[in-house]
Amino acid sequence: MQFTGRELVINFSTSAGGNVRVEIQDADGKPLPSLALADCQSLVGDSIEQKVSWTHGSDVSSLAGQTVRLRFVMQEADLYSLRFAE
Repeated sequence: MQFTGRELVINFSTSAGGNVRVEIQDADGKPLPSLALADCQSLVGDSIEQKVSWTHGSDVSSLAGQTVRLRFVMQEADLYSLRFAE
């Protein structure tokens, strides 16, 4: 996918023991530096608009216009929507 914007925002819900994490990969499926699954802050709860953050923060605007893949890893969770916001 290609996107415009600064931050990935998701609408999700987890159980008390669940979580959501996101990895951003290049077009070949390799994790991008600082955006790997291990770098993602685990999201827990129920939110209609939650920013996804990694150890370096949430700004992914440097990737805007490039082809990337998103990998979602979820445990006891539902993902309803995603968008890239300014």
